[in-house]
Amino acid sequence: MLVVQKYGGTSVADAERIRHVAGRIIRRVRQGDQVVAVVSAMGSATDDLIDLALQVAPDPDPRELDMLLSTGEQVSVALLAMALKALGQEAVGLTGQQAGIIAQGRHYQGRISRVEADRVRAELAAGRVPVVAGYWGVNEQQEIFTLGRGASDTTAVALAIALGADLCENCKDVEGIYTADPRIVPTARKLKDIAYEEMLEMATQGAQVMHNRAVELASVYNVPILVTSSMVEAPGTLIRGETELEERNRVRGIAHDLDVAKITVRRVPDRPGIAANIFEPLAEAGISVDTIVQNASEDNLTDLSFTVSRADLRRAEQLMPEICARVGAPEWSSNANLGKVSIVGVGIQTAPGYAARMFRALYDAGINIELISTSEIRLTCIIAADRVHDAVRALHDAFELERPDADV
Repeated sequence: MLVVQKYGGTSVADAERIRHVAGRIIRRVRQGDQVVAVVSAMGSATDDLIDLALQVAPDPDPRELDMLLSTGEQVSVALLAMALKALGQEAVGLTGQQAGIIAQGRHYQGRISRVEADRVRAELAAGRVPVVAGYWGVNEQQEIFTLGRGASDTTAVALAIALGADLCENCKDVEGIYTADPRIVPTARKLKDIAYEEMLEMATQGAQVMHNRAVELASVYNVPILVTSSMVEAPGTLIRGETELEERNRVRGIAHDLDVAKITVRRVPDRPGIAANIFEPLAEAGISVDTIVQNASEDNLTDLSFTVSRADLRRAEQLMPEICARVGAPEWSSNANLGKVSIVGVGIQTAPGYAARMFRALYDAGINIELISTSEIRLTCIIAADRVHDAVRALHDAFELERPDADV
């Protein structure tokens, strides 16, 4: 069996853990599997590099920042390859460029366009374990593009697709995917499996156990992902295609995200083209907009609110005066002290009672809802950031997700 294993920063945080990961890989090889390892930067290395960049430049050049951040993964690659060789297993460390990870887009938020995996295949055929740098690739001009925080997951899935791997394993410091963050809800329950679409919503709404683009890629190419522990031997959670029927209409988990900021444009003239004039400049600046709510028009004027990540708020605020002048809005405001909480599960929007139960639980906990957004399998509420953890606990209790039989 050909397996692509991804090891996150916590799993390779120090020399002892790197040797432990090397031992895990060797055991799989001795069982007869072919293994490709994808690694993240050690521990907090990426944050440390960002802090260092900010010390020399308040607004670092994106190209040079990508050049700097790519070094974090190269350290992990070299050390893990050394550890494997020291234990008697032939291995080779490969950068994103050497592994054929071709990316495009914007610096610091690139996207994988294709994987030219000939070198990785050759190393496998020679009996070596390829150890590949996650998180970054190069474009046609050999410029480095990092893929966004957590995107080593995406590197691993893209490699699994290119190689025709049987399984992609995301080896982490947790034993699988839980009904909520167990650091917030101690009674959160580990799921045996979860559908691609449910996991995609969980990841998009803030669950950090998987990168959302990795789940999206796996879904398109039907690559199963096993989220499992790199620390202990324990059954993980399998992310796979949906197979069950109507009894799957249920809440599977609670996701939360503290990386939320809101901008409100007040007294916007209610006429065609206004929304385009507001959101096109944001898109051109690479700012992703999440929830959008427009109030009912009064005297042909309306208020329009939308959310962005906190990291994008400063750039969005810089654009707002010009945007408001363009659309004829007299004022705007922003709020960075927000978060969001979501219930996720196939069928919750079409089955009665879920929204009412969610809103009642938040009301009983004294939590005010700022904005609401929905999809076919998700209900999301934007709330004050300091109440997000309370909301997660209240919703987990309201839907009784700690119960072993809660799935049905």
